[in-house]
Amino acid sequence: MNEDRIKGNWNTLKGKLKQNYGELTDDDLTYVEGKEDELFGRLQKKLGKTREELSGQMKKWLDS
Repeated sequence: MNEDRIKGNWNTLKGKLKQNYGELTDDDLTYVEGKEDELFGRLQKKLGKTREELSGQMKKWLDS
């Protein structure tokens, strides 16, 4: 998923992630520009999903 698209839609994605993965905390979802790899690393570790799986799900949410 394109990092510009993540940045531009972060509030929407953050809400969807919280709805679908209740175990995520605000700290898990802290987005810092230029630190997308760190964000995906935290999500991968917490959710046990690959970056590709997470990106695919985020893309679906944004395209729907």
